[in-house]
Amino acid sequence: MHKVLVIGGGAAGMMAAIFASRTGAAVTVLERNEKLGKKVYITGKGRCNVTNDCTLDEFLREVPRNPRFLYSALSYFGPQQMMTLLEDGGCPVVVQRGRRVFPATEKASDVTRTLEKIMRENGVRIVYGARVAEILTRDGAVCGVALQDGRVLEGDRVILATGGLSCPLTGSTGDGYRMAETLGHTVTPRSAVLSAVETVERWPGELMGLSLRNVTLTLKRGKKTLYADMGEMLFTHFGISGPLVLTMSCHLPEQLSDAQVSLNLKPGLTREQLDARLQRDFDEHSRKLLRSVLPGLLPARLAEMFPERCGVDGDKICAQITREERERIAGTMQALPLTIRALAPIEEAIVTRGGVSVKEIDPSTMESKRVSGLYFAGEVIDVDAHTGGYNLQIAWATGALAGTCAAEEGFTEE
Repeated sequence: MHKVLVIGGGAAGMMAAIFASRTGAAVTVLERNEKLGKKVYITGKGRCNVTNDCTLDEFLREVPRNPRFLYSALSYFGPQQMMTLLEDGGCPVVVQRGRRVFPATEKASDVTRTLEKIMRENGVRIVYGARVAEILTRDGAVCGVALQDGRVLEGDRVILATGGLSCPLTGSTGDGYRMAETLGHTVTPRSAVLSAVETVERWPGELMGLSLRNVTLTLKRGKKTLYADMGEMLFTHFGISGPLVLTMSCHLPEQLSDAQVSLNLKPGLTREQLDARLQRDFDEHSRKLLRSVLPGLLPARLAEMFPERCGVDGDKICAQITREERERIAGTMQALPLTIRALAPIEEAIVTRGGVSVKEIDPSTMESKRVSGLYFAGEVIDVDAHTGGYNLQIAWATGALAGTCAAEEGFTEE
């Protein structure tokens, strides 16, 4: 029987513990906090977007970074298996808009409570307040861990599931990266992803709190379109956020100065249709000021400042608007430029980009290629995905595979 030590009691760590214990290992989870799954509690604004009810191919299309690395893990334990595990554990789930899966109660605490119950039913030992200082090795293989309080625990398998750098109040402070590097692993540069964006322009701050629906956000680098989608976004005191922006952040070039972002406020209309609409509105309200007519097309707060964005006098009456000015208004409505200054701080991001290099992890087992008996699971690995339950499912899947393989002598994919 293998003695498996799981470092971290978050999503990946809990799943690793469940599968290792079910496979017959003696499992101890070392959690630095006073409870399990602190980051799980805040996902989906406390509702916990558990996974996404999609196929494997659909899932991999939502993973912009190292998707093929996840093929074996997601084949072994995919979204449907996660839904079944929760249902069988007494936590019913529901599928909502965008095929996002939530606990039926919409309480993240019910997900963690169910997983903890399954862990205890399978004899998993949980040690709270246990912060690991070092993974111990002997002759190129793991042999245990040393805790910061001086205790040493023996184990012939160690699963590193410490999370990333986002949401540090949940315990994700980068300990796993340091431990991996100490053992000779390459850790790629870390940055925020699924992050709000700070803009050079100050005007978004004047619209703080304004949410836009059914708009299209486009990201380009030169002539190449890196991302384009329609949905919702939000103006903040420092720039832009919301679902579209969070997903766009997954596709930003390393040099943010190369990013060209534009916002289409009227994606449902062709340029000709929008121009015809403007002509009609200006003819019907020929004696009114431009700024008083634009609220028919735009939210009032945005309409108030929009003429300035187009370089047109908002106090001009509509009858005096020239064709060139009308074309400029239409063009700006469908390609309002925004300039990215920076991503929000990594501590405020939902997920960390970067981590332990996938080149040094066996994708069919999650075992280190450098240290025998060392496995990785979750956000500590250099993979990330769009919003919609995909990142949590990556944690569940890599945890399940790592736990199974750590408890067995080997794993063969069927």
